[in-house]
Amino acid sequence: MLSLFDAFRDTSNLATILKLLLSVLCGTVIGLERSSKNRPAGFRTHILVCLGSCTAAMTGLFLYLDLKLPSDISRIASQVVAGLGFIGAGTIIVTKKLSIKGLTTAAGLWTTGIIGIAIGSGFFEAGIVGTVLVLLAETLFARLSMKITHVPQFTLELLYNEKDFLDQVLRFLKDHRMDIVNLQIHTMEAHDTARYSAKVELRSTMPEKDLLFHVQHMRGIVSATTL
Repeated sequence: MLSLFDAFRDTSNLATILKLLLSVLCGTVIGLERSSKNRPAGFRTHILVCLGSCTAAMTGLFLYLDLKLPSDISRIASQVVAGLGFIGAGTIIVTKKLSIKGLTTAAGLWTTGIIGIAIGSGFFEAGIVGTVLVLLAETLFARLSMKITHVPQFTLELLYNEKDFLDQVLRFLKDHRMDIVNLQIHTMEAHDTARYSAKVELRSTMPEKDLLFHVQHMRGIVSATTL
């Protein structure tokens, strides 16, 4: 540990002010990056999360060191960690295309809270280095992740006359090494004739238009669309 922080690891007034200001600074730095990308949780949310976590950690220390109460100094901080999960969950949304957004913001909020706890506990080094690493993860590493090739995922919606007609579609998908994520089959009654519909969630490198071209020309397939 750095010796220059040793004088501020206690619960003195000066140390308390320094911890609160440092938690606000770290929350601001992380939150500004999220705000610049128009994420649900901006810099004010990150400031409050980091500041609140810092205060919770300091309260645990104060109860034990100053008031000499028989309390577990880590209990308050542990409850904060659990509560941060509920805050982060509010930033996660599922789009119409069944893709998930907001995970990075949720994880950033959770990590910001942990940074606040570290600062409030007097572990300044972890809080400062943690802030820098969070920024790297949300900026530099974000650019690296964009260069990673992802297999597109979409839903193939089918309408067909007989149950056996679905087998040929599934066989085609398997032969072309497409991963089937989920499969839902429904039966419908149309003009006294049983018809079936299916939704196939899959991952495929084959362009959607090429897949539709092959499936639409299969025997017994009434219609095929992608969502």
